[in-house]
Amino acid sequence: MSHSFPKVWVHLVFGTKNRQPLIDPEKESRIYSFIQSQMIDKGCFTKAMNGIEDHIHILFLLNQNISLADLVKQIKGSSAHWINQHNICPEKFAWQTGYGAFSVSESQLPKVERYILNQKEHHKTKTFVEEYEGLLKLHNLNVGSG
Repeated sequence: MSHSFPKVWVHLVFGTKNRQPLIDPEKESRIYSFIQSQMIDKGCFTKAMNGIEDHIHILFLLNQNISLADLVKQIKGSSAHWINQHNICPEKFAWQTGYGAFSVSESQLPKVERYILNQKEHHKTKTFVEEYEGLLKLHNLNVGSG
């Protein structure tokens, strides 16, 4: 085959350092806009982005020319720097070291998109730790929530 046709959808989840509630709902759109601009700069199409005070979910199409690890490092590093530089949070902002990244089949995109867009309602009954451990279990990852 002379052409490459990759299409890899990723559901990315990462939290604030020590799961502190640092993302003010009134300022989250500014943070999401900055992250969106970084995704565009890296050639990744974002289908959905949402979260609550202590974590964020992003559903995106991974650019074939960048590794997932490099993308996440760039997004988390640049957004934390930007948040601190612009005093978006009243205290020093940082993301947790790790992240979860889960492949999403084309047929499941609408379901995952709804799930991400419904985060605030979803977290009225479930903590981030419970949600994250559920995602790990769903994807057969037998590791702690770190």
